[in-house]
Amino acid sequence: MSDHPASPLLGEAGAEQSRSERPPSQKSKTSTKSKHSNQSNLSEESTPLLPQDATNRNYGDAPTHDESPSAAASSLRSLQNGGPSKEKSSRRWPTIIALTILGLVIIVILCLGFAAPEVVEEYAREAMVFEPTDLSIDSFTSTGVRARIRGDFTLDGSRVQKKPVRDLGRAGTWIARAVESKRSNVKVFLPEYGNLLLGTADVPPIVIDIRDGHTTHLDFLSDLKAGDLDGIRRMANDWLEGRIGDLSIRGVADVPLKSGIFGLGTQSLAETIMFRKHQLPTIPKYNITKLNIQELKLPNGERGMTVDVSLALKNEYPVKLAVPSLGFDILVQGCSPDGPYLRLADARTEEIQLQPKKNVEVQVGGFIQKLPETLLATCPQTQKSPLDALLGEYIRGDETTIYVRGSSSASGNTPDWVNALIQSITVPVPFPGKSFDSLIRNFSLADVHFTLPDPFATPNTPEASPRISATVKALVGLPAEMNFPIDVGRVRADADVYYHEKKLGRLDLKKWQKANTTRIEAHDDIEAGLAVQSTVKNAPLKITDDDVFTDVVEDLIFGGKPVVLGVKAEVDVETETALGKFVVREIPAEGKVFVKPISGGDLKGFSPQVGSLRILETTRSTLSLEAKINITNPTEYSAIVPYVNIKMLSNGTEIGHATARHVSVVPGPNHNILVEALWDPLTPSGQKGLAQGKELLSQYISGFNTSLTLATHAGTIPHQPNLGKALSSLSIDIPTPKLTPPKNPNRDPDDEGDNDRDPNAPKFIDDATFHLITSTATFTLLSPLPRSTITITYLNATAYYNHTEAVGAILYELPFEVPPGASTSPRLPVDWDLGSVGYEAVKQALGGRLKLDARADVGIGVGLWQQRVWFMGRGVGAGVRL
Repeated sequence: MSDHPASPLLGEAGAEQSRSERPPSQKSKTSTKSKHSNQSNLSEESTPLLPQDATNRNYGDAPTHDESPSAAASSLRSLQNGGPSKEKSSRRWPTIIALTILGLVIIVILCLGFAAPEVVEEYAREAMVFEPTDLSIDSFTSTGVRARIRGDFTLDGSRVQKKPVRDLGRAGTWIARAVESKRSNVKVFLPEYGNLLLGTADVPPIVIDIRDGHTTHLDFLSDLKAGDLDGIRRMANDWLEGRIGDLSIRGVADVPLKSGIFGLGTQSLAETIMFRKHQLPTIPKYNITKLNIQELKLPNGERGMTVDVSLALKNEYPVKLAVPSLGFDILVQGCSPDGPYLRLADARTEEIQLQPKKNVEVQVGGFIQKLPETLLATCPQTQKSPLDALLGEYIRGDETTIYVRGSSSASGNTPDWVNALIQSITVPVPFPGKSFDSLIRNFSLADVHFTLPDPFATPNTPEASPRISATVKALVGLPAEMNFPIDVGRVRADADVYYHEKKLGRLDLKKWQKANTTRIEAHDDIEAGLAVQSTVKNAPLKITDDDVFTDVVEDLIFGGKPVVLGVKAEVDVETETALGKFVVREIPAEGKVFVKPISGGDLKGFSPQVGSLRILETTRSTLSLEAKINITNPTEYSAIVPYVNIKMLSNGTEIGHATARHVSVVPGPNHNILVEALWDPLTPSGQKGLAQGKELLSQYISGFNTSLTLATHAGTIPHQPNLGKALSSLSIDIPTPKLTPPKNPNRDPDDEGDNDRDPNAPKFIDDATFHLITSTATFTLLSPLPRSTITITYLNATAYYNHTEAVGAILYELPFEVPPGASTSPRLPVDWDLGSVGYEAVKQALGGRLKLDARADVGIGVGLWQQRVWFMGRGVGAGVRL
């Protein structure tokens, strides 16, 4: 019988053959009612066998539009039609045992119970309709479970395709009326696992009305005993790991039968049901509705963590079951995928009440006392510990996998066979991650200190990049489920720095830095958090985009408003909790750094002043100078400059360069900064440079307002071509530093001279005395060089009264020296402009003083260096003597 192609319990191959022999679908016919049936209306063959409201409807009721076949009905429909439903595959594991048992018993009763010929057997197979309405676990036993099985059985002759078979079947079953089976055992095997005994079912006596259209309501208890536990474990692990393909279940039973008063003997039956791979069940989906982590103090003084979890899942099966409290070990993956799992925590479930096709809430309590060393040890392949990998995936919002295995510490009301079974089965449980993009908030840098690269550092080393020292501040938000004390001992990070959403560079904060934490309790709309503060020293900032860096520097100098830099970081945090110290790695953090502009948009606020100037070396065309400069840093930022070289330009023409070494600039006044400069207009600019240098010196000594352009270039920071290139487009115009000559002790204090041009301009000619009889003049000269002697090699000057009236001229070609400080020139011959208005004014001032202007071509020299310049002086005080 089991080999018949139309057998409802055969695999898909037999079912396909059965379908191929059938004629086209026929319309259903109406059967008569029977006083022995509860209700027996015929339906079309496509009618769902088990509506959702199975307790209120009997077989044959017309379905409503919003009703769909039950899971059990779909399973049985699949078996009867020879294969899986096109709409929904049979994947209802909890009904497999019940269907197998009932299918075997019913087929035996119908097909063998009254020794029917093959035609009646064929009728029984095609006409049978069984709708299981409920499967519940009444209780657990020492060897298995006691299950209550309920369902409705009907023979529907309209389902039979062949008319002769349908007529004979109806007639034969009407005569037999009912068949009764006595108590029997059904054994279920798995052929793919070497005929592994899955379990044994004890079936009580059953009486079935086999007349066409009559419904028998079945309700009985059956003791289901587990079979080979080792084999069941092996099969369960294969299913969990996805190694099961198609699976067949074979049932074998010896069933004693009788019909009325006639005993029919014991009939042997063996049937096989085939399940395709896609029909096998999967782990039910669930939602975590509550997660709460708290610290627990143990009586022995030690501490641990308790974890309370609520899971919401749907029981998709018509199964009612009370699951006792179970203990589990929570495991995580170790360093090697092939290695043993690492135990993380103990967990225990409360008793679970499963109701058919209803949502269920599962309460799980866990306890962690101490993290094992193997969980914290660094894996050689990844340089991360298993805990790092687990927390990293969770924090990034990725789905992580934990593993659940039955615990050896069983509860008292759990049968031994259940404990033995779950202890050897490890179930992978997907655990949804939680995005912590806002876990670290208000990430910022304060008290920023910049250090430019070491000019002699090896390229691509930390010392070859700009470095930043600062106070790192962050607010670490604590998730609501974390209700336990936590302290941050150290932090480190890798941070990308952005400007206008363009990446500027990478800030290397990989060195561990000590941190101070202050817990902020939740209040109003403010969530609980930790205020973390750490000091970072000399963190390298690797510039990756020279153009962006140039934009930042230009906006700092010329923008006149704060520059906002964006920071995106991955932060490692060393935490200390009741479980000990461990590191949470790669926490995403995002923040902003506000950098105030330099002196409101220019460098005037630095107020550079030359306090001392010394000539170090001279050539025919160059001067090497050393100066001590005082500046005021108006910003809040400090910097260390190991070496910097900048060009000096006048009116766009390069006339020299300046170098500073090992300069430390702090906010506020900075005194005696040593700067070396080279006056060399000829080498970079040729004759144009010489002319521009002459013009600048002439205007400078004449007291005009002059300025220098300081420009960076590719060699501004040696061994840092990228940084130098980024700075090469910057140029800053600053006023020429004013030299302060010494005061003339012999000068009349009431004579302040003429400061209309620039009261701070140097007064090289501080005073003059004209001698009318000898036609000579002497000048009081104040040298701006405190340590070097200036030589006047040539002088061709004209004095004017009232700005335009010539007084006289001096032509002197003999050199004379001007030592540091105040000195008096030798008597210089004066060629008076006799009869002029200017000469008359000089005579009238005999014995007194007047003010004159002067214009001159002057040859000056310092050491080997010589230069011709022009000089224009106004308001020079002059005394007149005989």
